[in-house]
Amino acid sequence: MELKTHHKWMIGSFGTILVIYMIVNAIFVYSLFIKQNLDAKDLNQKIITTQSDINTLTDNLIQTKGTLEKTLTTLDIKLGSIDQKMTLLKASAGEDFSGIIENAIKAVVTIRTETGQGTGFIIDPRGYIVTNAHVLVGGQTIHAITSEQETFEAQFIGYDGTLDIALLKIAEKTGAISLGDSEDVQVGESVIAIGNPLGLQFSVTEGIVSGIHRSGPSGKNAYIQTDAALNPGNSGGPLINKQGKVIGINNFKIGSGESLGFALESNYIKKIVNEISLKAKNETLI
Repeated sequence: MELKTHHKWMIGSFGTILVIYMIVNAIFVYSLFIKQNLDAKDLNQKIITTQSDINTLTDNLIQTKGTLEKTLTTLDIKLGSIDQKMTLLKASAGEDFSGIIENAIKAVVTIRTETGQGTGFIIDPRGYIVTNAHVLVGGQTIHAITSEQETFEAQFIGYDGTLDIALLKIAEKTGAISLGDSEDVQVGESVIAIGNPLGLQFSVTEGIVSGIHRSGPSGKNAYIQTDAALNPGNSGGPLINKQGKVIGINNFKIGSGESLGFALESNYIKKIVNEISLKAKNETLI
């Protein structure tokens, strides 16, 4: 049966619409595919950017942690320094000097021979004593008398005539006093000297460091100058700082002036004492 004209028109229109629909649908599907690809790329880029931000944040946190740890360490050091300065300030004001003297004087002894007397101090609990060599000149028997008035015969170990140092030993085990680092000594810091001036046993005088690395009888710039009163009998006694450590051994004074005392620096004491001990006992003491 032959199609009528309007039927042909309707079939043609439907075919055209179908073709147009398929084209539009293809374009839509293609556009959706392109959009999904673009969204996937954008998401991937965002993931990469986020990962980079996370890595950067992690690095910053690690760096911040390291900086914080350093800051806390520095703060601990500063707080420790502040505590130390407060302790020194209290000592400078005299509040803690009585405690320092009470502890130090237990390690100080009177050195007595047939020809005279001076002072010494114990540097090792086994009974090793340091004094000036000139204190022993002319003596045959040496006795060490403690602040408790106990008397012990002292054995002569050795001496250094240039720096006027002698090393002795008593059999009794006793308390000892530590030597400080004389390179840390500062002009103006407070010090005390303990000795037996003119036979007045265990007298304490206070002063300051007036100078460092002064020249002395040995020809070396090895002496601390102090205005702490030193008199005959103080020779061989300790010059003590605010930490209760020996920074020098009281050695001589200039009689024509006032408050001009001199002590051999502690680092020279260490060197000479160890040399004497190595030679006599084959061991170092300090």
